[in-house]
Amino acid sequence: MAEVTLRNISKSFGPQVALADVSMTVPDGSFVVLLGPTGAGKTTTLRMISGLDRPDSGTILVDGTDVGAHSPAERNMAMVFQQYSLYPHLSVHDNLAFPLKSPMLRTPRDEIARKVAEVAEILQISHKLDNKATELSGGEMQRVSIGRALVRDPQIYLMDEPLSSLDAKLRSDLRIELKRIQASMGATLLYVTHDQIEAMTMATHIGVLDEGRLVQFGPPREIYENPVSIYAASRLGSPKINILPADLFPGAPAGAAHIGLRPEHIRLGEGIEARVKRVEHLGDQTRLHLTINNHDLITLTDPHTTDKPGDTVKITPQTPLCFDAGGDRIK
Repeated sequence: MAEVTLRNISKSFGPQVALADVSMTVPDGSFVVLLGPTGAGKTTTLRMISGLDRPDSGTILVDGTDVGAHSPAERNMAMVFQQYSLYPHLSVHDNLAFPLKSPMLRTPRDEIARKVAEVAEILQISHKLDNKATELSGGEMQRVSIGRALVRDPQIYLMDEPLSSLDAKLRSDLRIELKRIQASMGATLLYVTHDQIEAMTMATHIGVLDEGRLVQFGPPREIYENPVSIYAASRLGSPKINILPADLFPGAPAGAAHIGLRPEHIRLGEGIEARVKRVEHLGDQTRLHLTINNHDLITLTDPHTTDKPGDTVKITPQTPLCFDAGGDRIK
C-alpha cells in the first residue's frame, strides 16, 4: 500500500472551478472519506489521483514519487465506480478474474484462481461464481464490482460512491463489510460520498470539501467536536447541528453571531423556555422538535418522555460552538 499526497491541486473545466488549491495526505493504510454535496469536487479529486484527468496545477505524490507523467495503468490504482461496470455476458468468476488477465500484470492461471477464490470468500459470493452477472441482485453485483478491485494488489483503492444506488439495509451491511475488509487487508482506501453516516462509521480521516476547496481534514470525531466552520459542522451529525443566533442565550463571546448546538448538547429542565412542536419516538431515544422566538431546534430526551406538542420545556446549552458572522469558528 502507499501514502498519497496532494500538493496545491487545482482543476477547472472552462469557467467552472472543480478544485482550488487542494492539499492533503492520505496516510498509508488509512480509510479516508471525501465528504461533500454534489459539485464539491469529490469525484474530480479521485480522477486526479487515478490519472483519468490531469490537474491544471499542483503535484500528486505516491510514496514520495511524482506521478504526474504516469498513465492510469502505470499508477497501479484500483477504482470502483458508482455503477457496477460489470460484463453482463461473463460469469462472476470471469468478471473477478478479468483485471488479472491484463497483459501488464501477466498473472499466472493458478494465481488468478487463488485470488478469485479468496476475494469471493471475503465478499461472501463464493456460491455465485458460476452465475452470470445478469443473474445477480443489486447488492451482489456491487460486491462483484468491489471484488474486481480487491483481486488486484494496487497501491490504493479509489471508490466513488459505490453504495449510493443500494437500499438502506444493504448499504448498512456493505459499510460494515468494506470497513472490515480494509482493516484486515491493511489497505489504503480513498472513498467518496455525500452520506455523513458512511463517513462517520467507516473513515479514519474525513476530508470535507466545499465548492472545490478542502475545508477541513482530520479524524471524524475531531471534525464533529471541533469543526472549523458552520459548513463543516453541518456536514456531520444526525440530526444536524442546530445553528441559532448567538444572542438567543446569555454568555456568548465577543464577535459571536451564531452558536451551534448538537442535539445531545442541550440540557432539559432549566434555562430558557421553548415550545414543543413535534415529538419523534425512535425506540432508543426521543427527538423533541422545539421552537424559541421563532427559531427551530432539535434535542434528544428520554425514550419514555411524556412531552407532547404544545408543551413548554426549559433548556440550557452545553458546550456550544460559536461562529462569527461569516460562519467561521470562534475558539
